[in-house]
Order: sequence, then structure tokens, then C-alpha cells
Amino acid sequence: MARRPTSAVKGNDVDESSLTKGQMRKLNALRKSIGEDIGLRAFSEWLSKQSPGVEGTTDKNAERIKAALEPLIKTGRLTIPRGGYLVKRGRGRVIISRARES
Repeated sequence: MARRPTSAVKGNDVDESSLTKGQMRKLNALRKSIGEDIGLRAFSEWLSKQSPGVEGTTDKNAERIKAALEPLIKTGRLTIPRGGYLVKRGRGRVIISRARES
């Protein structure tokens, strides 16, 4: 499916190449339901009201695990295979198993 060129409607510039798949779906749905110009205007207004999202935040637990393992990896005492490991919480313990490579 060919992408439409980005159009500007009264200062509403939307760079379609930087949108996520979900955002593109929303934009296309708005264009189909309420028309090209109004849909683009509504989408750009919706996009401007969205928070930066989860992308900017970090998981504190993941940071702690990284801080604990990184010195071991740098010294060569620990290697992590390409597929990685799954870390699960068990009853009073931590279960670590090798992830299956798909």
C-alpha cells in the first residue's frame, strides 16, 4: 500500500514516516470516517495532546538487574547467550531459564 504524501492543513503538519503502526491506523481511520482535511486536523490535535508515553520512562527493576549484572559481564565472569534468559518469580525464589530462540 503506497503512503500518501504528507499534507499540510492550516499548519497541521504530520510526518507520516515517524508515526507508529497504531498511530497510522488511527490517522487512516479518521481520514476515512470524517474526510481527509478534518481527519488530519483531528489527528494532529489528538497527537499534540498525547503524553510522550512509556518510551521515555525506564523500569526501575530492570535498571537494578542491569546494575547487578553489568560488572559481571564486563569482567567476563558472566555471559548471556543470544536468545537471553527468562527471569520469573517463584514461591520464595527466582526462576531463571534459558529463553527459546524462535
